[in-house]
Amino acid sequence: MTFRWLIAALALVTATLPVAGTVRAAEPQPPMLWDGNERLPKPDLSQLPRLRFLTTTDFPPFNFLDTAGRLSGFHVDLARAICAELAVADKCQIQALPWAELDAALRKGDGEAIMAGIAVTKETRSQYAFSRSYLQFPARFIMPKAQTVTEPLYEKLKGKRVGVVTGSAHERMLREDFGMVTIAPFPTQEALLTDLKAGKVDAAFGDGMRLGFWLAGSEAADCCRFAGGPYLAPEYLGTGLAIAVKPEDQALATALDYALQQIALKGTFAELYLRYFPVSFY
Repeated sequence: MTFRWLIAALALVTATLPVAGTVRAAEPQPPMLWDGNERLPKPDLSQLPRLRFLTTTDFPPFNFLDTAGRLSGFHVDLARAICAELAVADKCQIQALPWAELDAALRKGDGEAIMAGIAVTKETRSQYAFSRSYLQFPARFIMPKAQTVTEPLYEKLKGKRVGVVTGSAHERMLREDFGMVTIAPFPTQEALLTDLKAGKVDAAFGDGMRLGFWLAGSEAADCCRFAGGPYLAPEYLGTGLAIAVKPEDQALATALDYALQQIALKGTFAELYLRYFPVSFY
């Protein structure tokens, strides 16, 4: 088992806690991905004509149209918070486009930044400059409430039948880092969660955000909860969400880093996170 990702994850644990022989859920906690001791330079954007964020409308709860047809979501509110932190709220715009049009719009100068979940990879780093990651997606276990166990999980899961979506990064992570479990591969998450509810597997392993939405929904019928974790593993799951700008706009990327750090340290990010993710995946 490798521990480079586990040590970082345990610092963020919001796992269930044993109380008087029972197991209760801890209060939801937002992630803190910023070092409060790092002093990032405060940017001067007084000469910036405008700051236009490009996003989409089809990635709820990050970006979506509300019942009144207004662009809403986590990314929309985060963009507004960034503009306020950078003192450019009067120059701030947020525009939604189809995903396929985002890159061309940025290159044509129809926007200054894309906030829509572009993966940070070797290939995309050659196309964009990125802010630092502002949200990562940990892997999580979920189990039936009556069987939920707490950290450290390694020995407690030995021999347990754990379901995972076949061919996924989570399956590779489970096989390489939790070799003591009996792995049950499933073609889809829906099939996996159906069997978890039916008691055909002891646990499910996958993307914490998606599992959190399922736990909060009616389909789960309050059957299950997170067990242990979260597990941050960029070598398996990527580095998370970042804001993309044109490669020559590194100064803007640095300014966004400053704003994102301040938003996190002041608690604004936590407020937005818990607003849109009431069942915390951390």
